[in-house]
Amino acid sequence: MNKVGVWDVLRLALPALGVLAATPLYLLLDTAVVGRLGEGDLAALGAATTIQAVVTTQLTFLSYGTTARAARLFGAGRQTDAIAEGVQATWVAVSVGVLLAAIIVVGAPQFTLWLAADEFVAAEATTWLRVAGCGIPLILMTMAGNGWLRGVQNTRLPLYFTLAGVIPSAVLVPVLVGHHGIVGSAWANLIGETITSLAFVGCLYRWHHGSWTPQPAVMKKQLVMGRDLIARSLSFQIAFLSAAAVAGRFGSASLAAHQVLLQLWSFLTMVLDSLAIAAQALIGAALGGASAKLARDVGYRITVWSTMLAAVMAVIFGAGYTVIPRIFTQSPGVLAAMATPWWLMVAMIVIGGVVFALDGVLLGAGDVAFLRNATIAGVLIGFVPGVWLALVFDAGLTGVWMGLVVFMVLRLGFVVWRFSSMKWARQGVDR
Repeated sequence: MNKVGVWDVLRLALPALGVLAATPLYLLLDTAVVGRLGEGDLAALGAATTIQAVVTTQLTFLSYGTTARAARLFGAGRQTDAIAEGVQATWVAVSVGVLLAAIIVVGAPQFTLWLAADEFVAAEATTWLRVAGCGIPLILMTMAGNGWLRGVQNTRLPLYFTLAGVIPSAVLVPVLVGHHGIVGSAWANLIGETITSLAFVGCLYRWHHGSWTPQPAVMKKQLVMGRDLIARSLSFQIAFLSAAAVAGRFGSASLAAHQVLLQLWSFLTMVLDSLAIAAQALIGAALGGASAKLARDVGYRITVWSTMLAAVMAVIFGAGYTVIPRIFTQSPGVLAAMATPWWLMVAMIVIGGVVFALDGVLLGAGDVAFLRNATIAGVLIGFVPGVWLALVFDAGLTGVWMGLVVFMVLRLGFVVWRFSSMKWARQGVDR
């Protein structure tokens, strides 16, 4: 491949967007169904899913790291080895997943009580977590499957496999919750996760023709990359927890407004992340094929397209500043708290168009140590101080979101400098 066009990006990005959107949409349905059981059950679901999410979101390296490593091999013309990378990632997923599932199942009563501080809520959350927690290895196997398939530039099958699990779960959750209460939600989750993970493993079985023996040397390299990505993910969580904690100190209206803005921001980042996933696969392949020039050109093109998409979304959200917030709330207090931060979010959309695209470029290049350091620096220098200064100076939710803007500006500076330096463009394959 000597040139990457719009279609090369879209054929990877559009199915990836479907995968990114499917699970959050299902979780909204799950929340709505359980919410009909009552406030206690809804609180229990919130506590249980928070615990599970904290565990699983730290291990996204099974997707992103595997994509980077498999894409290099694919770009070097070594498709068999690229697929074998998925075998080793799946072994990591199973071994780490079984350990984490055991910890969650055994420790569920204590974990949920720490979080909920209410015996009824903790008991209901424990019931949910002890069933759904068994699916942690399945979730991690799915991450690994997404990783190696993206690496060989196939995002269509992950979409099919994801829908194969999500659709039955969506059909089953109202039935099972209606008959069995909150634990029905856990069983619906587990059934869907089982279907999706088996689809990925079945695909790996059909495509892989080499050894299935665990290779500690390869798994160690995956875990080293995972260490950097876990540190990066933890810094994000600390930052956003700080933002929520400070927003809550300005009153319930500010916290509610912050929640709406944060969910909208999460949706927008998901759209832009679909282009970043395309960047990961294409950059890894270009560098695996020993073409730093192609990698630079691909990175530049995707960044331009991502920025253009972000600009369009910013215009839409800017024009809809009186309409979109009212989809989520009619409270005058919440709408007033959201008014100024809304424009900060709009500005962040444009910045994010560049940041998320270049994040994808650097992830595809395996430049995870730099991304780890840049993210932690952004959090420590910009995000956390800015957010807590908002509390000290009583700057309200606007001050909190100013901290977020500073964080994004710092990340922008870091990734643009790194991309321009070409220090990330290490050619060839390390396996």
